[in-house]
Formats: sequence, structure tokens, C-alpha cells
Amino acid sequence: MANTAIQINGLEKIYKGSGRKSQPIHALKPLELDIPQGQIFGLLGPNGAGKTTLVKLLLGIVFPTNGTATIQGRAAGTTAAKQIIGYLPENHRYPSYLTGFGVLRYFGQLSGLDTPTIQRRSAELLEIVQMSQWANTRIRQYSKGMMQRIGLAQAMLNNPDVIFLDEPTDGVDPVGRREIREVIAELKEQGKTVFLNSHLLSEVELICDRVAIMNKGELVRMGTVKELTATQKLWRIEVEQSHQQQLSLLSPRIPTATVTNNVMLLTAETLSDVNHAIDTIRSAEILVSAVRPERQSLEDLFIDIITEGGAK
Repeated sequence: MANTAIQINGLEKIYKGSGRKSQPIHALKPLELDIPQGQIFGLLGPNGAGKTTLVKLLLGIVFPTNGTATIQGRAAGTTAAKQIIGYLPENHRYPSYLTGFGVLRYFGQLSGLDTPTIQRRSAELLEIVQMSQWANTRIRQYSKGMMQRIGLAQAMLNNPDVIFLDEPTDGVDPVGRREIREVIAELKEQGKTVFLNSHLLSEVELICDRVAIMNKGELVRMGTVKELTATQKLWRIEVEQSHQQQLSLLSPRIPTATVTNNVMLLTAETLSDVNHAIDTIRSAEILVSAVRPERQSLEDLFIDIITEGGAK
């Protein structure tokens, strides 16, 4: 598929138990997944969900028990695929005696880049991640946020088509998180595909085009953030503050609604039900100030799925 950046067909990973009588560990159950080119894709799940296993399989760090995966049409784990990948691991570490520029030079050499290209790309990327003034400072003096910025520059060094970022904003202050989001958005503008792992669901909600939620080795939900968080049956109707008491007295006439202060939350199967509720409110000469569908946050959805079996 020409516009598919990552294609996964029945990918599965079973680890053998460490003891004689121990059971195999089904870290990733057969997975089917296509990630379009040029999108920011977010992968969510609790610890042990299979996220890290999936990323390791795509990077060729571990090998599948069954199934296949391709990256831009190249078999995952091959040298050809690795040439077009950038990777920022979680909790990455660099030799403390290296400078920021030294880290980029080292990884540039590992990637097979020539010296002029390393010099040019390093200068460009240090500017992009706002680390130019720290380029000649040793890593041991870097804060966690500075380490994340250098790590992001390293992941972009070989100008990859597909970039895997594991917790890219971990330990970064709010201003820094916004700046990193802007860098990721710029990568998308360049046609790059970004595969993002993060426990900061608010960050994922802000930047990702599509999101997948994994639990116990399975893909349990996937879609755009808007699709996943839409709760079309729940509506929020707000009235003027001065009409709080009248609204409270009115609520028994609308059994699918609950009232708190000047807000009515209405469960409605159809738009006709919403309009009927509004007509009832207005017939009591209560002024309606706002009507809008209520949406779950991505965090609420995630918790529902993981703790209450919301995926079933």
C-alpha cells in the first residue's frame, strides 16, 4: 500500500517461561494494524500491555513468533528498514563525558553519515530543539529536559521517514512540552510519520491524528481522538446563573437529566430528545446560555477501558 508507513499482519510474540514449569508469556497477541504515511500515531496502554514489545518488533530488536511487519514497504528489522527509522527510547542514556554535539557526531557516524552532513545536520537540529547554546556542554551537566531535547535531535539526525518516540516529553516543563509538540508537528508537515508512546494522555490528545489503546497484549480500541472521545448521547445544557433554582425544580420533568447548579446533563438518544428538553426548559422561562455535546477526555476513556473492560 503506497500511502501506508507501517503495515502489521498477524504480528505475535510469545516469550518462553524462564523456569521448567513456567508458562509461556503471550506478550503480543496476533495484531493487524495499518498506520498511514504522514500521520502522528499514538500508542497507549498500561504497563505490560505489549507496547514495548510491539515497538521492539518493529525496530528489529526482538523477532516475532508469528506474523510480519513492513515499514515503508521494507521488512521490519532489516537493514533497509533501519535506514529510514529514527528512534528515541525511554530513559535513554549517553556517555556523560560527551557534549551535546559529541552525541550527535557519534550517532551520525553510527548511521554512516559523512562528516559534512553530520556537521550540517547537527547544527540544524540543535537549533530546532533549542540546544545550540549547550552544544559544547558535557552531558553530565544536562537536566532531564535537556537530555530529552538532545535525544529528539538524535532521533531526527539521519532524516528518517518514520520516527519512533518513546515518552519524548518525559521530564520536560510545560513550555518545553509545547516546543517539542511543535517540532513533532513540523515533522508531520514534512511528510514524516511519527509513532508516539506516551503516558501523558493530555499530550497525545493534543497532537495525535490517530490513537490505539492496547491492553494485555491486544489492540482494544483505535481511531481519531475525536472518534474515541465522542459521547454523542450526553449533552450539556447551561442556563443563566440566576435560573439555577428553577432548573433544579424542573429536572423531575426530564427523567434522563441530572442538574448541578446551572448545568443540566442530558442523556438523549436523538436530537429530538435534546430539543424537547430545551423546549421544556424555555417553557419555564429559563434562559439557555449554551448547549453542546459532552465529550470524554482521552484519559477518562483510557481508564474506562483498562479498569472497567470498556473495550468489550
